[in-house]
Amino acid sequence: MNNKLSIITLTCLLVISIFSPTYASETVRIAIIQDTSSLSLKIKGFFQIRDLEKHKIIYHAKSIETTVTTYKSGIVIGGIKPASDKLLIESDDPEAFLINGKSFRGNIQLIKKSNNKLLVINCIELEDYIKGILYHESSHYWPMEALKAQAIISRTYALYQMQENRRKDFDLTSDIYSQVYGGEASERFRTNKAVDETQGKALFFKGKIIPAYFHATCGGHTEDAALLWNIDLAPLKGVVCPYCKESPHFNWHYDFGLKDIEKKLSAKGFKLKNITNLGIEGKDASGRITNLIINSEQGETKVSAKDFRETIGPNLIRSTNFSVAIEGKDAVFEGIGWGHGVGLCQWGAYFMAKDGKSAEEILKYYYPGTNVKTF
Repeated sequence: MNNKLSIITLTCLLVISIFSPTYASETVRIAIIQDTSSLSLKIKGFFQIRDLEKHKIIYHAKSIETTVTTYKSGIVIGGIKPASDKLLIESDDPEAFLINGKSFRGNIQLIKKSNNKLLVINCIELEDYIKGILYHESSHYWPMEALKAQAIISRTYALYQMQENRRKDFDLTSDIYSQVYGGEASERFRTNKAVDETQGKALFFKGKIIPAYFHATCGGHTEDAALLWNIDLAPLKGVVCPYCKESPHFNWHYDFGLKDIEKKLSAKGFKLKNITNLGIEGKDASGRITNLIINSEQGETKVSAKDFRETIGPNLIRSTNFSVAIEGKDAVFEGIGWGHGVGLCQWGAYFMAKDGKSAEEILKYYYPGTNVKTF
């Protein structure tokens, strides 16, 4: 095994008790599959399997194409049945792993969970991780300064999550609830160039990494993070954004059946029957709704706009900046913006870059008081 593999392996094996301010550990752990009964695995070239419970190498070979499942005492990889619930598969080849047909760099960790399902974690160098997400978070045809700004905040967000989750099995997931990650198959020339040109750069506030949240379109004003999460930071208090008004996602419209709303909310524990009206109770400084009042046979039920959006579907109710009217058996939503609204407005960044602003100018605007530094 070469030195690069050794670094990735060491980071996957150890849970770092203190996350150094120098961010010396640059290997990130992404949960790419959760709660699966089986998966397909193809490895090209030499590989070895390490038992993370017994701390030893238990198998090595060249190339394999098989199915991975669990059994009573551990994990099954083809004809290999180690009595272990935690395995690490290592390879020298940067293009060795195909999981369910998708290519991944780095190493692969397999964990058998208490429900006998598999958790699959990709342990990968941070810069390669950013290359695997940037195409999904910004179009590779966007202006280079917008791509560089996205690369810096995606790296910053990853570093923050590595710090927060260092004692857990993984740092991030591969979906919209962290950053959308597609592995090597998601890399493109221009997004890789943006990552390379910003290598090692992250966003700091008073010497510390910040949770650099971002979203598609703010609709004219970014949101105060403290209104959504337990995060009260000056750079995340929200700013006026005159840049995203030409975004294709600035306005949205959605019709939703009252019975469908009732069903979704009831599944989340809200006791509702025969909804008759949805009313708005309060708006915050950015114009977003704070709460909804829902009238039904049970009387009035208050639901936070954040919970309502997550329950109905964040890609349907695209933001909490909306109006709602009842038309027959439907609720008609008219809104602006797409996303939670905190931090960088991606379409705002796009138009700022089109106007000649640099990546650092864009970031200073959306995260006031921060500085871009090399860690």
